[in-house]
Amino acid sequence: MKKLLFFWSEIKTSFWFIPSLLILSAVIAAWVMIFIDHQIDIEIEGIFSFMFTSSADSARSVLSIISGAMIGVAGTVFSITLVALTLASSNFGSRLIRNFMYEKINQIVLGAYISSFIYCLIVLNVIKETDTTVFIPSLSVLFAIILTIINIFLLVIFIHHIAVSIQSDKVVSDIAESLSHNVKVLFPEEMGEDFEVEKEPTLPTEYYNFTYNVKSNKSGYLQYIDDNKIFDFANKNNLIVKLDCRPGDYLVQGVNIARVFSKDELEDSSLNIFKLAFITGKSRTPQQDAEFAIHQMVEIAARALSPGVNDPYTAIACIDNLTTTMCYLSKVKFPSPYRYNDNKELRLIASVLDFEGMLNAAFNQIRQFAKDSPSVVIRLMESLKVVYYYTDKDEYKMAVKMHAEMILRLAEKTFIEKNDLIDLKQRSEFIY
Repeated sequence: MKKLLFFWSEIKTSFWFIPSLLILSAVIAAWVMIFIDHQIDIEIEGIFSFMFTSSADSARSVLSIISGAMIGVAGTVFSITLVALTLASSNFGSRLIRNFMYEKINQIVLGAYISSFIYCLIVLNVIKETDTTVFIPSLSVLFAIILTIINIFLLVIFIHHIAVSIQSDKVVSDIAESLSHNVKVLFPEEMGEDFEVEKEPTLPTEYYNFTYNVKSNKSGYLQYIDDNKIFDFANKNNLIVKLDCRPGDYLVQGVNIARVFSKDELEDSSLNIFKLAFITGKSRTPQQDAEFAIHQMVEIAARALSPGVNDPYTAIACIDNLTTTMCYLSKVKFPSPYRYNDNKELRLIASVLDFEGMLNAAFNQIRQFAKDSPSVVIRLMESLKVVYYYTDKDEYKMAVKMHAEMILRLAEKTFIEKNDLIDLKQRSEFIY
């Protein structure tokens, strides 16, 4: 079930999903409106003469004009989208194209114009005016005119959205929102009282009778692990499974992804069940990869700090949003790698993230790229100071202090102006 939910989530975020739904809706709407026109005989007189078409030629003209305009504007919308994707790729990195493609407004606008075009074609095909048969779908033509008016407003909204979406502040804000949602889904628990760190359990000796290595079927990024399926199988067959990877890791074909400890000999078909619980793809996805959005934010900051761009303000905005995330993570309870059944028997040892790893992912590369930008280095120190005083965990404080010391050593080697170094040292007093 979890695997199906993963695929459904991927389908919903694909660029073609909403346009396909709108096209299908247009086909259904066309036949429904034609059916209604068949059932209702409208007398076109009085005020209705201004609303409905009274001849087959006028109906054909209206639908032909609308269909031609819709497909023309659809091409324009597609071209504008490609321009926005090109700008996003050059300014923020090609991996952020995914964010622009999956924005609902882009999909809705493109789907609305294509579906309107298809609707007009279907209605246009049923208009008949012969010596024996006359059928003018007046309601269907009126509905096409209403769709056209709605599409005009959509075009204005789309152009405004594109103009805003390629601004760096908006890009950083959207990724920060995605990052915040991602970490709250993957780490929903806030710590109450302090908890004792679980020590690594000792594997029972009887499980060492047989040890099996589960290898990756293909190369690529690990996108999803159905841990419930693995746990249930291990619990049913009295196994212990140790995962050697986690979502976001790059796997090479043939590399070990898990180890299985069993009292009894297992068949190869049993081990293949483990492989079905792993989904590998060409790119990383945010469903289970907590570091995905962090790396996107870091990529924007790294590009902003490159000599060709030299935009420290965008890098500082990224640091500020990463600080918010790290403050949240300093209060959550990271999951234990050890999974037990109802009888307190160890069944699964997972590869999990911890606070120090997330802190490294957020600030290591920015520090490395910021060596020639004192303002960014100083803001990094300020951010670490905020995280340091926000967390209550001693081991988290030690991890923050380690990063602060690395920043201080970097500044001592790269800062030319001594006042900048003095300013930085004043902000690093929490180290001592």
